[in-house]
This record gives sequence, C-alpha cells and structure tokens, in this order.
Amino acid sequence: MLTLLREAFSVTRLSFWIGMALSSLIGISLYLFTHNSIENEAQQRFMNHARYAQSVISVRVKSYTDLLRASASLVQSSEKFTHRQFHEFVQGLHIARNYPAVDYINFAVFFQQDQRDAFVSNLRAEKRFLGERAAQLDIHPRGIRPAYLAVGYIEPEALRPELYGYDLMTNRYFFDLLRRERDEGTIQTAGTPIGPLSAPNDTYLGMRMPVYRLGARTDNVEQRRAAYTGSIGIAFSVPKLLKGVIEKIPVAGVRMTLRDTSFRMDSRGRGVSGVPFTLFDSLGTSKAPNPPLAAGDEVFTTTLPLDFNGRAWHTVYSAPKAALYTETDLFYPKMVMAFGFFGSIMLYALMFVLTTSRRAALILAQEMTSELRESQNKLQLSHQKLRRLADHAYQIREMERKRIAREIHDDLGQNLLALRIEAEMLTTRSSGTHGHLHKRARATLLQIDATIKSVRQIINDLRPTVLDLGLSAAVEWQVSQFQRRTGIQCEIHDDHGEISIPDHCATAFFRILQESLTNIVRHARASKVVVELRLYGGWLSMTVRDNGCGLPPEGRDKHGSFGLVGIEERIVILGGTCAVFSEQEGGTTIMVSAPVIGMPEVSMQLEHEHEPGSAVI
Repeated sequence: MLTLLREAFSVTRLSFWIGMALSSLIGISLYLFTHNSIENEAQQRFMNHARYAQSVISVRVKSYTDLLRASASLVQSSEKFTHRQFHEFVQGLHIARNYPAVDYINFAVFFQQDQRDAFVSNLRAEKRFLGERAAQLDIHPRGIRPAYLAVGYIEPEALRPELYGYDLMTNRYFFDLLRRERDEGTIQTAGTPIGPLSAPNDTYLGMRMPVYRLGARTDNVEQRRAAYTGSIGIAFSVPKLLKGVIEKIPVAGVRMTLRDTSFRMDSRGRGVSGVPFTLFDSLGTSKAPNPPLAAGDEVFTTTLPLDFNGRAWHTVYSAPKAALYTETDLFYPKMVMAFGFFGSIMLYALMFVLTTSRRAALILAQEMTSELRESQNKLQLSHQKLRRLADHAYQIREMERKRIAREIHDDLGQNLLALRIEAEMLTTRSSGTHGHLHKRARATLLQIDATIKSVRQIINDLRPTVLDLGLSAAVEWQVSQFQRRTGIQCEIHDDHGEISIPDHCATAFFRILQESLTNIVRHARASKVVVELRLYGGWLSMTVRDNGCGLPPEGRDKHGSFGLVGIEERIVILGGTCAVFSEQEGGTTIMVSAPVIGMPEVSMQLEHEHEPGSAVI
C-alpha cells in the first residue's frame, strides 16, 4: 500500500500533476459553490426582511386610507353636519396614538356664490372658540368666483386656524386633483408635497376624497357633480408613517428610500412625469436629503412596488452584505475549499490504488454473476414447476368436486327423491284413517325435504351447477345468493351477455369472485358491492369493488391469511394480472384480468419441458 501511494505521489510522474490539477479545480469549485450558496441565503434573508417591511408599510397606508373613508362616511351621514360633531369624532379616534403620522384632518365645503355670505356667517359662529379672531374669518384668497371649496372644519382645532375659509380650488396643485376626485368619486393623492408643512427629507402629503349629499345618486359624472357637497382630506408626514419600519429589520445598516414615480406637479405648477421623486430616505438629512442610492458588489439592494391609492411608489431597500453574514459564513468557504483539495488528493490516491486491482475484481464479479444467473434460472424453473403443480392441483380439486357433486346428484339425489315419493304416498294414504301414522309420515316427509335441500347446498358448494350455463349466469347467481344471505346491496355490470370461455377459466374467475365476496363479509364492513365483467381484445377482466373500510397497509401480508394470495395465484396461473388497492374515499377494489379467447383446455396431465427453463403456466 505504501509503495503504491509513493508511486502515485511521485513528482516525476504525470499522475502527480494530474492529481494536483484536479484537486485544485475541485477545491476552487467547492469554494465558489459554498460562497455563492451563503450569499444566496443571505440575499434571501434580506429579501424576506424587505418584503416584511413593505407589508408593514402597506398595512399602515391602508389604515390611513380607512381613516379617510371613515371620516367621509361620518360627514356624509348627516344633512346638517356641525363642527362639534366633527371635533368629537376626531377626539374619539385618538389620532396622536393610533395615527401618529396624521397632522390634521379637514373638511372643505362646496357652495355657490350666492351662498358665500351664509357660509362666512356660519363659519364665524362655529369658530367662537378662536376668540376675537373668529370675527375676522373670511374666504381667502379674496375675490368673487362662481363656486368655492372652502375649508370649514380642521382637527385638531388649534393646529392650523389660518386655514379656515381657504378656497382649495384656487390652489394650482390641487385644482385638477379635486376635479377628478369629484367627477370620479375616488380617493385622490397628490404627488406634490404640502409646501407649508414639508421640509428637506420631511415630506408631508395629502389624501382627499369627495363627499356627496346623503341619499343622492352617484352613478355618473353629472349626478356626482350635482350631489357634490365637499371634500375631506388628511395631511400626514411620510417620515412618521415610516417610523419604526427600519427598526423592525434585525440587520445593521439597512437603508430605505421611498420614491414616487407617478405624474406630479413641481414647485412652479408644471407637470412632471418619468422622474422619480424621493419622499423619504432613511440616510437623508436636512442638508443632504437625497444621497446617492447604494450600489456595488458589497451591497444587497432590491426595489419593491407599493400602490398608494393609484400612485406608483417604489421602495428601495439596501444593506451591506457583511451585515447578513455570520461569523461562520466568513471562513466556511475557505474551510470547504481546503477540505475539497485534501479530500480530492486522498480520493485520487485511493482510486489509483484501486485501479491496480480492478481487473481481478472484474473477473471475480463475472464469475459470481454467472453463478448467480445459474441459481436464478434454477429458482425460476422450480417456481414454474411449483406453479404448474398448483395449477394441476386446482384442476384436480375442481374435477373431483365436479365428480362428487355429480355422484351425489345422480345417486343420493335420486334415492332421496324416490324416498320422498314413497313418504308422500304414505302421507296421502294415512290421511283421515291413521292420524298418528299420518303425523309421523308428514314429519318424515319434512325431514326428507330438509335433507334434499342440504344435499343441494352441498352440491352447490362443491361446484354450482349454474357454472354449466356459463360464467355470466354463475356470477349473477353467486351475487344474488350473496345479497340474499348478507343483505348487502349488489350491482352487476356485464355489457357482453354470456361470455364463451374455457371451463377452467370460468371456474377460476368464479372461485376468485367467491373468495372476494367472502373477504368482504369478513373484513370490509361494506354496505354496497359492485361487480363488473369486461371482455376486450381476448382478455376478460373482473372487478369487485366495495365501499367498506378499505385494506390496511399490512392486510396483504397478514400472517395466516391466504385469501388474496390464492386469488393472485389463480389469475397468474391463467397468465393474467391481479391488482388489489384501497380507494381514496374508502373501500377496496380487486381487479383481475386474463386472456380467455383462443386458450386451449388444460389437460389433466402435466406437460414436459421441451427445453431448459420452459414451463406450462
């Protein structure tokens, strides 16, 4: 062994350099595979964290949308809605605790020019809590316009009192949005930050939805315009909305950037599309609100979409790869590479040693294979002989049953019939003259009838005479007897009428049916049995199906149980197939098939082999 290893690793031999090259290639391949696997697992963890964070944001956005819908439903539920109702509703929401990103909720009332004075008077009356400033409230910007959409309610009350009476329709950022909101009846969101509230990397956005008159129809644009009574909206802080999402990701150095890619208005009121607008950056500051996005081979990054009530938002998540690796991940690829290199060297040396004895091993294997094939041939021949003997035994038993049944019928049956005739004559003659004798003769006649019935039952048990009428008739008789005896409902499906097949085939199928029905009575606990006979292409198939408890996994191999084994042997002797299985919904199915058309009758003497390995089945 040592000599062979020394020869294998001799530097002067080509095998040494081949082994080193293969081992190096295997080591490097294992290193790359392990490194990529670890990186893929780390990236998958990163993606799972990012998707979880995205789902949290989606839930929060939905909750704020539900808040807006609930507020609109409140305003729409009353024809005479008051500021006090609005105030109590918002107070009950506990916005600071449940919706921390919302700064205020407001409702703007829509009215025509002729209703301006009434709106101003009502506004000043409801805002008496502002003191002297309430008398100064008016619609602004000033000017005469055909219609107004003026802010009438703000919560919290003291947050933005200067907005009372502000006409939203004069805002160039909201004009188109408010028209779409009114005409479409949907929530509208502005992609433009709210200027007075927003700051670098501290963006405030608004959501608004229309309020229609109670009970009015809103099936089309004209009906919605006629029923339009105002607009309710909320202003919320994007950083507060996203607060805590990053902390929920257990990875150091995670960065989240929220960007709006939909159409929006710039600071000058011009439409902008196709240019992403950064709403929030976890690394942004007031001085550098939009730092460059993370990139490179040392960073995991992904972009996930978010639907913000029709606006397309994209959240970019990034994290350094090192933050998702464990201490083991850093040196594990190198360890695998070393193991692969040295393991390959040892395996190569072992293969070199084994090749020297390969020829002897092949010769030995060929000798063992030849002996095994010879043993298998002998075993197969013995198996065929046993099967032929079993077939012969089946045929002899059936012939003997048939002979005994015929002798009982012809001899004992005729004697019993003659005895019955004599007893019946005695009964008739003693009637009215010898009462005691008539009674004894009548009892004897009943006893003879019972004996005849018992003899008939014995004949049918040995071999039913109905088999002489054909398999179909025998199956129908057996099934009817089974149904009468057990009370189990039975169905027979036989589309071919009487089937002409050899007697030994008919007997085998009949015995298989008897054994199957016996198993159903003993084990199945069934309430229904279906028997099907099908003849196709010279093959006869019989299926026995029940709706019982099914066949347990160990049912076929149960110790001392030979019913299924006998069925399988009988059908294999005919050169057919047998399948036993349990249905998924319950019950057991036994399906047997065998070639029956054109088969010769089986002789009572065993045929001799014509060549080694041949057998009659």
